[in-house]
Amino acid sequence: MTGQAPQPAADGLVVDGRGMQPPEPLERTLDALDRLRPGEELLLMVFCHPTPLFNVLRNHGYVWQETVCPDGTHEIRIRHA
Repeated sequence: MTGQAPQPAADGLVVDGRGMQPPEPLERTLDALDRLRPGEELLLMVFCHPTPLFNVLRNHGYVWQETVCPDGTHEIRIRHA
């Protein structure tokens, strides 16, 4: 998905950062958060626990839920608090 904008989903956006090199997943996630409307959700998929992102989310009033899948994908669902 490198080189593409976040993909729209039924109730928000999806950033699939699993094939990206840092800091691209973080940059794309922050860009997508700028477009996230109230009630929508952003799904971020990465192969790591993105601690720097969580600090940004916390400081800007977002809430999130992280699930680790059997293949090692971290699915992080982000919403406005």
